[in-house]
Amino acid sequence: MKRTLGKSGIEVSALGMGCWAIGGPWTWAQPGQKPWPAGWGKTDDQESIRAIHAGLDSGVNFFDTAANYGAGHSEKLLGEALKGRREDAVIATKFGRIINEEAKTVYGDKEQVIPNVRQDVENSLRRLQTDFIDIYQLHDGDFPVDRALELREILEELVQEGKIRWYGWSTDRVDRAQTFAPGEHCACIQFQLNAIIDNPEMRQLCADFNMAGINKDPLNRGYLTGKFTADSTFPDDDVRSTGNISVKHLAQRLKVVESLREVLTSGGRTMAQGALATIWALDERMIPIPGFKSVQQAVENAGAMSFGPLTVDELEQVQSIVAEYEEG
Repeated sequence: MKRTLGKSGIEVSALGMGCWAIGGPWTWAQPGQKPWPAGWGKTDDQESIRAIHAGLDSGVNFFDTAANYGAGHSEKLLGEALKGRREDAVIATKFGRIINEEAKTVYGDKEQVIPNVRQDVENSLRRLQTDFIDIYQLHDGDFPVDRALELREILEELVQEGKIRWYGWSTDRVDRAQTFAPGEHCACIQFQLNAIIDNPEMRQLCADFNMAGINKDPLNRGYLTGKFTADSTFPDDDVRSTGNISVKHLAQRLKVVESLREVLTSGGRTMAQGALATIWALDERMIPIPGFKSVQQAVENAGAMSFGPLTVDELEQVQSIVAEYEEG
């Protein structure tokens, strides 16, 4: 399965590999606030590299990472994994935070986004071991509109300089995405989308401006794999440890997921594959980027492409089940 990355015309696999989890443990440490874990727990770097290779061998050519992830570690791993295979891959990364690679800490400072953007590009190029970045995305979802216009012009300059090919914005806010959308080289918006959470306004914006939708959280932080229960816990260095799965709204989420099991596993799919198939059925511009920490997960996710999207009837079943729980 293939998709076109909006107006860029770049052909990519219908599925990307989200590289947040392989960054390993790192901390969001906003000055003056309590630090909190922002990674997905411990990882095996060699297994991560093998998983990237397995994804490539399974037909995946789109990789989404960020300077944030592991405070640069995810970019470094991706660069290492793609040595000798750079021409086989389309790389999307993100910028806009203050990164301390040694301390593995990250924090946000809106005043520094524009002054730092050129150095941020150079840092990502170094870590990724590449001469150019295919898709460069702002990683501050509520960055002010007036400053976003100035930033967009700088990104256009970086395109002309050959540092980046196209750009986008990782934001769930339609009003913010509208600021970048008219940009000549704005190819995509990254936003949350999965079988439980839709964003029809953002999907429409992508259609209106011939952009792709890059879908973060396509497995709803792993809940749509169907592997978690009310007794599931996470280690302290996992971002999911900050929420107790037994509280009311998470318990409700588990009920929704269980109700979706039959339709998502139709045709022999796993739960994860069915969740990805739901996104493809919903909108042909969408490219989900599920995370991974192992070869098995990478291969399973890539296997969803062999099944293709859910049918119209199956999608309607998913939407009906989700709506029923929302109304309840």
